[in-house]
Amino acid sequence: MSDAALPSRIGPYLVERRLGAGGMGEVYLAYSVAGEPVAVKVIRPDRTDPHTRARFEREAAIARTISGTGRVARFIDADPFAEQPWLAMDYIPGRPLSDVVKGEGPLPTPLVASLGALLAEGLAAVHAAGLVHRDLKAQNVILGDFGPVIIDFGLGAFVGASKGSLTKAGMVIGTIRCMPPEQALGELDVTQAADVYGLGTVLLYAATGHYPYDGARWEAIAAQVANPEIGPDLSGLPIELTPVVSAMLAHSATDRPFLKEVTSQCADVMRLLGTSPARARRALIEKTTAEDHPSMVLPQPDAPMLDRLDSLERLLRDEAATATELIPKTPSETESAPAGQPGSSSPAEPVPQGTRPSASGRVAEELRRRYAVAPTLAWSKR
Repeated sequence: MSDAALPSRIGPYLVERRLGAGGMGEVYLAYSVAGEPVAVKVIRPDRTDPHTRARFEREAAIARTISGTGRVARFIDADPFAEQPWLAMDYIPGRPLSDVVKGEGPLPTPLVASLGALLAEGLAAVHAAGLVHRDLKAQNVILGDFGPVIIDFGLGAFVGASKGSLTKAGMVIGTIRCMPPEQALGELDVTQAADVYGLGTVLLYAATGHYPYDGARWEAIAAQVANPEIGPDLSGLPIELTPVVSAMLAHSATDRPFLKEVTSQCADVMRLLGTSPARARRALIEKTTAEDHPSMVLPQPDAPMLDRLDSLERLLRDEAATATELIPKTPSETESAPAGQPGSSSPAEPVPQGTRPSASGRVAEELRRRYAVAPTLAWSKR
C-alpha cells in the first residue's frame, strides 16, 4: 500500500504511516489530538461477523482493566462496530522478536530464559483478568528498551472466531506454526493453556530460529500440530531449556505447566547459567536494542503532521459541538423553560437514527453495568 492510499483518519486518530500487515488486518502509526503516538489496527472485513464484533466489544472492555504488568501494550480505545473494526494501543518502540532472530540469529540461552520469565509473569496478570491472547508468536513480541512487550492483545476475539477460519487461504500461514493443537482441531473456547503453548513456540523460535512444526502448506502444518503422534521439532534447543519448553508444547492442554511454574523454571535456568534474572534482563535489553535503529526512536510528528493534527483538532471540536446540540436536555436543565420551546420539559426530539455512543462511552457504560451487578469483574468463565 502506498502512502497515497493511507486512510487519513481512523476513529479519532490521524494516520501518519503504515507499520505493517498480517492475517488480521493492517496496523498504522497514528496520533491522538493531543499528539500522542498510538498503534491503530484495522481488522479485515472478512473477520467481522456480528458474533465476533460482539465478542470483541466484551474483550475490549476487559482489556481496559488489565493492570499489574508492563509486558502487555496498554489498551487505549476500540470501535468494534465500525465498518472496519479498529483498536488503538500504546505504540511500543522496538523490533519484533522475529526480526531480531532473522537478522542476528538465535538468542543466547540465558536471554531466552529471561524472555520466558518476563513474558510468563506478564501473561499471568492478563490471565488473572480472565483473558486469553490466543495468538502469541514471535511477531507479537516487541523488544525495546524496557524489555519484551506483547502486542496485539485484544485481537483474540478474532482468532479462531469460526471453525472455517482454517480453510481461508492466507489467514493462518504465519500463525498455524504457533497454534496449539486444540485450536488447530477447531476448538473455539480455548483456555489459558493455549497461551502457554504459544509462549513455548516463542521461546523455541528465540533459541533456535525455527518453529515446533513446519511445512510447505498450512494444511500440512495443521495436520502435524493436531496429531498427538508427531512431537514438536526441538532440534537445536539448548539442554537447559528443553524441560520447560517441551512441557509448554505438550499436546494436551492439561499437561502444560502454569505460567508461575514457567517463570520459576526460567529463573532457575538463569541461575544455573551463572546469572541473576535482573542481570539477564539487562543483558537481553542490551543485546536486542540499538540506539541508532529507526525502530527504537519514539516518533515525533513533523511540521506537516502538526498541521494535520491542528486540522483534526478543529474537526473533532466541531463534531463535538454538533453532537452536543443533538443530546436531549435533562429535566434539571429544562424545568424553567416554557413548554414547546428549546429547553422545555416536553419530550425531546430523539437523537437521529444511526448515531450511537462512542466506543469509549460504550466501554464505560458496560463497566458501570457490570460493577453494579457484582463488586468484581467476574468474566473469567465467559
